[in-house]
Amino acid sequence: MIDVTIANFEEEVITASMTIPVLIDFWAPWCGPCKSLGPILEKVEVAYGGRFKLVKIDSDQEQQLGAAFGIKSIPTCILMVNGQPVDGFQGALPEGKVKEFLDKHLPPAEELPPPEEAKPEPEDTSPAAVLEKLKAAVANDPSNDGALFDYVRRLLQHGQLDHAKAAFAPALPKVPLVRKFEALQHWFNAIESGAGHADVAAAKAGFDAKLLTNKRDFETRYALAQLHMSQLQWVAAMDELLEILMRDKSWNEELARKTFVSILEIIEPPKVKVADGQIPPNDPVVATYRRRLSSVVLS
Repeated sequence: MIDVTIANFEEEVITASMTIPVLIDFWAPWCGPCKSLGPILEKVEVAYGGRFKLVKIDSDQEQQLGAAFGIKSIPTCILMVNGQPVDGFQGALPEGKVKEFLDKHLPPAEELPPPEEAKPEPEDTSPAAVLEKLKAAVANDPSNDGALFDYVRRLLQHGQLDHAKAAFAPALPKVPLVRKFEALQHWFNAIESGAGHADVAAAKAGFDAKLLTNKRDFETRYALAQLHMSQLQWVAAMDELLEILMRDKSWNEELARKTFVSILEIIEPPKVKVADGQIPPNDPVVATYRRRLSSVVLS
């Protein structure tokens, strides 16, 4: 459980919710129901073993945050996923009802990737050796979603599209359920879209010409973003997706936001191991574009 203020809201809520669901508990010290709900939420957080993150916001001290979420009474709980509120409830629910609420949105415990520190470092860090190690990990445990994601991602990074498709095929039914797999599906879709352009430079020039006459041609702008993705030009792709989001956040069932989040999932490097008590450094590109996404979706 973490106390959140306006100063650490972006890091502890928005950024954190890109990788794990975050449950916000709006409360106040004088609120009787808050005092009964708080221990229940903390108990459930421990019982769920890292499947979600609990944060508390004092609605008296952080009125700006309460106003941003339209809080009218307390306690009120809001669940954040991928930087967006997806559900919530008011009042002091019993433990069973809190679990029912969470279970509607959280992935089953067995779908959580293994802790990063549990993966042994490969002795040979060459691309070929890493691919072989990941291939073996997937073969030994087909249910290891984290290993499969890393394996398919590296295959695509090295242009091995056919091998990537074959490896990803068994996971297709889980695409709607596992965010990492949804990210890979967006990448596959972009590669397929990009393959329709024999001359990439000419295609980009054509898209740019269309957008000069109509900045709200979102189909063209999204196609341009996909073309950038197919060429591994992630920053250019995210810039085009932000152009859509700044004009219409909900376009095509939030496809631009979902694709943007998928790119962050794809390009974020593994966490670097550091000494105890130290914080691993953030990738500057990922950190910058997470902030830009937050500023757009919360505007």
